Amino acid sequence: MQQLLDRALETASDAAQSRFATLLAAEHHITTEPVSHTGSSYALRVAIAVVLKGYEILIVQRRGEDGRGISWQFPAGVVKPGVSAETVAIQETLGETGVHCAVVRNLGSRLHPITHVYCDYLLCEYLGGDAQNLDVVENVSVTWTTSDRLTRFIPTDRIFPPILQAIEELINE
Repeated sequence: MQQLLDRALETASDAAQSRFATLLAAEHHITTEPVSHTGSSYALRVAIAVVLKGYEILIVQRRGEDGRGISWQFPAGVVKPGVSAETVAIQETLGETGVHCAVVRNLGSRLHPITHVYCDYLLCEYLGGDAQNLDVVENVSVTWTTSDRLTRFIPTDRIFPPILQAIEELINE
């Protein structure tokens, strides 16, 4: 039965998946606002760094949990209680890629439609360092890609829309 339900969700329209995520979030008291860590409960939260260097964007090729599948994504890390998403984004980017960055602004937060993890998206500027794979357990590769090639690595429908908006604003400056 669970496999049937999982398959139904996978093949559902984006609108249906969004409604499901919203209902799931409401049921588990997850909001689209930043999570408060002052209470006794803590929702799993991930900080995602969108690091820009001119017109280039830093991405990592992540290994699947089973070690076989791979996918391109932005550097990310779990936000632990008492640590800010900004700090995690900076530390994880450096730890995974050797790239120093600084947070420019928060792009927003959401319950991720695929992983169902609460995500904080942070726009970061490149400060220095050579991009290299420093976390060979989690990642296969690290690279810079130009903004016009990003969707060759990560499908458009899997990119949080404010990320694409921020990149477009950068290009139009």
